[in-house]
Amino acid sequence: MGNGSGKGSLSPEFLSSSKRFSEAELQDIKKLFISLAYQSRSHGEFVIASVFQTHYGIHGALGGRLFDLVTQSREEKHLYYEDLVIAKALYEKGSPEEMDEFMYQLMDLTGNAHIQRAEIEAVLLSILETVLSPKDAVPDASLPEESLQAFLNAASFTDEVEGDDGPFMSSQNFQKWCTLVPSIKRFLATLLKSPAPGMVGRQVPSLVVPPDTNPKVVVLRREHAWHLAGALQQHEAVMWVLTYHSSTHGLSFNTFLGNVAGVKGSTVLVVRDKAGYVYGGYATQAWERHSDFYGDMKSFLFTLHPTASIFRPTGANNNLQWCASNYTSESIPNGVGFGGQVHHFGLLISSSFEHGHTRHSVTFNNPALSETAVFEPDVIECWAVVVKGDNDQATDGSSALKGTVLERFKEDRNMLNMVGLAASSDS
Repeated sequence: MGNGSGKGSLSPEFLSSSKRFSEAELQDIKKLFISLAYQSRSHGEFVIASVFQTHYGIHGALGGRLFDLVTQSREEKHLYYEDLVIAKALYEKGSPEEMDEFMYQLMDLTGNAHIQRAEIEAVLLSILETVLSPKDAVPDASLPEESLQAFLNAASFTDEVEGDDGPFMSSQNFQKWCTLVPSIKRFLATLLKSPAPGMVGRQVPSLVVPPDTNPKVVVLRREHAWHLAGALQQHEAVMWVLTYHSSTHGLSFNTFLGNVAGVKGSTVLVVRDKAGYVYGGYATQAWERHSDFYGDMKSFLFTLHPTASIFRPTGANNNLQWCASNYTSESIPNGVGFGGQVHHFGLLISSSFEHGHTRHSVTFNNPALSETAVFEPDVIECWAVVVKGDNDQATDGSSALKGTVLERFKEDRNMLNMVGLAASSDS
């Protein structure tokens, strides 16, 4: 990525990269370099790896690989101003193709152009350590090994190459993985931006659980929320409030509809079935009685276990969301669901809440989300997406929660105050 030596030579790559910035932007990069070089105790000449990684908050295998790529893997392990300009030009001004190629190289920890599963696992663990916090990312502690494996299970690997030790991830495999787990690409695309609260790619929605629900029975975890946030806009990934949980309220369709009746905005519907599979859908419109499909193209289906993937609308049809109640016609099955066709849904939970089905749908191009097409729910939960407007007042789904769901969380004032909603929920 350049041959910056810190000795005054200006490479053609540096000169070309510099032209992508304004004078003010170059001054800002220079100030950043001087600050990091001062912390490196190098008399302003270069930045060392530990200071670089601490500033950007990237450690572990990914932090080391990023520093090596930015410095062209020099043995001296020094990053110069020239390197920083070239790297930031790529990250902040580069073409999508340039970014994709660099992100793919980040996965190649050994630098042998054959990215194996162990390398992907190490990079993924570095990412989760960053977005969740180190203690949450330790296997067998807060982050179960199964969560790490769920993200890995979404990845594809090409057949073994002669002379290599096993299957590897091609560039096409990598792009497919980023489509199924968009939070990965969002995170990698912001590596050279100074960390800030709510930063795209590192945003984990706050999960608010009511006092009458045991947190241990909640299916949706923080790593799941980060995964789903990768398909959302920033303002949709601030706070999610648990409005219905079958262990607390019972497996009842009518109770479900009653609990979500006041939510006018988006919701996250999560199912864990008796086979142990976890999946669901992101619904952008209220769960209200309809005799046909409705919804918009922001809805999507997802899986969380044993594979973590997101399936967005393909545009093949508008059969996004389904909510039918108290219909007597066989052509209008009662229940809640997403995608596909009547009697052949991408996901449907019947109105009895005792069974459902999931099949491939052209709406989302999803496979069956469970082990079998027909499933029995074990746990069903629904989260209301609280959205903050520019005026810091709760809007959309959260406005409908005033005096209802949010009122039930007065004991959890501290969490509400974190996003400025405690006051607005009383108005």
